[in-house]
Amino acid sequence: MTAATHSTLFPQAPGAGQIMAPPRDADAVLDGLDPEQREVATALHGPVCVLAGAGTGKTRAITHRIAYGVRAGILQPSSVLAVTFTNRAAGEMRGRLRQLGASGVQARTFHSAALRQLQYFWPKAVGGELPRLLERKVQLVAEAGARCRVRLDRNELRDVTAEIEWAKVTQTVPADYPAAVAKAHRDAPRDPAEIGQIYAMYEQLKRDRGAIDFEDVLLLTVGILQDRHDIADRIRGQYQHFVVDEYQDVSPLQQRLLDLWLGDRDNLCVVGDASQTIYSFTGATPDHLLNFRTRHPNATVVKLVRDYRSTPQVVHLANGLLAQARGRAAEHRLELVSQRDPGPEPVYTEYGDEPAEAEGTVRRIRDLIAAGVPAGEIAVLYRINAQSEVYEQALADAGVPYQLRGAERFFERAEVREAGVALRGAARAGGNDSLLDDAEDLPSQVRAVLSTKGWTTEPPAGSGAVRDRWESLAALVRLAEDFARARPGATLGDLVAELDERAAAQHAPTVQGVTLASLHSAKGLEWDAVFLVGLTEGMMPITYAKTDEQVEEERRLLYVGVTRARVHLTLSWALARSPGGRASRRPSRFLTGLRPGTGARGARAAGAGGSGGVERGGGGTATARRGRRGPVRCRVCGATLTDAGEMKLMRCEDCPSDMDEALYERLRDWRAEQAGRLGQPPYCVFTDKTLMAIAEAVPSTDGELARISGVGARKLDRFGADVLAICAGQEVDEGDGED
Repeated sequence: MTAATHSTLFPQAPGAGQIMAPPRDADAVLDGLDPEQREVATALHGPVCVLAGAGTGKTRAITHRIAYGVRAGILQPSSVLAVTFTNRAAGEMRGRLRQLGASGVQARTFHSAALRQLQYFWPKAVGGELPRLLERKVQLVAEAGARCRVRLDRNELRDVTAEIEWAKVTQTVPADYPAAVAKAHRDAPRDPAEIGQIYAMYEQLKRDRGAIDFEDVLLLTVGILQDRHDIADRIRGQYQHFVVDEYQDVSPLQQRLLDLWLGDRDNLCVVGDASQTIYSFTGATPDHLLNFRTRHPNATVVKLVRDYRSTPQVVHLANGLLAQARGRAAEHRLELVSQRDPGPEPVYTEYGDEPAEAEGTVRRIRDLIAAGVPAGEIAVLYRINAQSEVYEQALADAGVPYQLRGAERFFERAEVREAGVALRGAARAGGNDSLLDDAEDLPSQVRAVLSTKGWTTEPPAGSGAVRDRWESLAALVRLAEDFARARPGATLGDLVAELDERAAAQHAPTVQGVTLASLHSAKGLEWDAVFLVGLTEGMMPITYAKTDEQVEEERRLLYVGVTRARVHLTLSWALARSPGGRASRRPSRFLTGLRPGTGARGARAAGAGGSGGVERGGGGTATARRGRRGPVRCRVCGATLTDAGEMKLMRCEDCPSDMDEALYERLRDWRAEQAGRLGQPPYCVFTDKTLMAIAEAVPSTDGELARISGVGARKLDRFGADVLAICAGQEVDEGDGED
């Protein structure tokens, strides 16, 4: 990388006399947008927060927003910086903007934008050329470990490297790493003090060799903007308007950089969904999204809830899954409303064992393909990559093409290749291998050989590469057990030949095939048919999700999986690992209340959830905040409501209630006191249905209370303070609420 040698990166913004004439076709950009998307597109001034549910067209809304501003002459293309998190998303955004006639807008990742600025300003701010950028930091981490006399195998190297990256994006220095790990309840792959030492040595080695890593790109850009006000002013003069996509995934370091880009201005539009926060282990946090209205009281908040991706049946399941959620992100969940025609109901399937689950899944996949669904529009999603092997095998046996996303094929994984070499060597040595002296059958021989590669009878604690390696080796042990049952008397050499055949079959190139992917790597994608497999306790949520926050992130991960499906959705689990095994597994707790035969679980409704719309900052009456009413839809299943009682509750009578019973009783007692003072029947204060709706929604602000049917402006002014106090668990003075 070399510093830029010219100044085209920062062309002069138009002066006061260079006002662009609005093109006549600017309004054409708004054609085809729904009312909420149009609000996003036309809200071009001040802070804007777009809460966009899955499948609601957020990319469409923000690209049309930029294009409308450019074509209307309100935004200068070179003054706009749109930031997202992947090169693929940035490229897609640039392509859409070009099609909309908004060429020249910068759409980049945080790292790409910061690196470009760092290359340009480094000679002026520091002098000389920018230090060499490390493409991969693993080798330097390995050397740092060796200098600290800590031996790290390949998998531990990956884990420790990930910990260093987490520490840097959370702005944690090496000395503070052990305390930060404890505070964040992270399951460190090694002793935190050791990792802190390796981290410190890694930073020293970088300095000694004049190198920087990708996290340093952000840190150094932040440092220059903080120390050099002239450079900060130059960048702020160039970029007048910012758009940040996937804002729920912003790290503290990225937010710090964004704040420096903005300065004291507020021309910022952020887009995100707290219910899709699934990368907190990398340092991402939804707090910046959830606190946006606090930091920017005058912000315009637009909620996109019209789901154009999934059928009402899929959306109903997604809404029901989040209705059980707890925590701050759940309080801001969005109730999606499908805009598609009805489709088939989601299918819940229980199998006796994992091979049966894989075979049953493949049978359903073949049926879908026979019915005309392209193989490329089908996905099998699982929690961890090690689960892929049995599905790779089943699809290969059935002759169904497939492709892996976000992971190596099972037989291409380094630990599987190493295990194959060890097994081949043991088979060649035969009785001369001392490892096999006490092994009486094929499975015990395989266990003995793989124990030298990291397999143990019990899985390692925690997550990461060590656990992934163990899972891969455990899959080989299970394959050996199944092979021995199918072919009694088979030798180790027979198993090696079987592994070679399977590897050869599964290496066949596939251009258009069923996608096998982990739930994390499926983010941002969608298919006509999705199979969510392995949904058992211990896998979903994963065993090492211990805290409430970690369990809730697992629920959000499943939500992301559900919302990848357009039409067909199948959820399955196996009661045992292998045929004939003890059926000791239980379906995921997240399915309780959703799958047939399970009771609904009470849950606090999300006060900020509900229908889409616009909230504008700067106050206004309660009536104005409520806006115009459209069709009233059930906040659980999305059905249009016509019954007055159901409309008050904002749900169908037979949809699960999540009412806080204790709160409802407190509200009834308060209502009786108010009715007695006023000399009126209790229903004149609030009807039973309105109290039930309040106890289900648990509002915390005037705006949230005003959205409940039966709470008009007059009653809000008269009783609102009392009701909000009761919902917050506070005592109400006896005189409150009287005229």
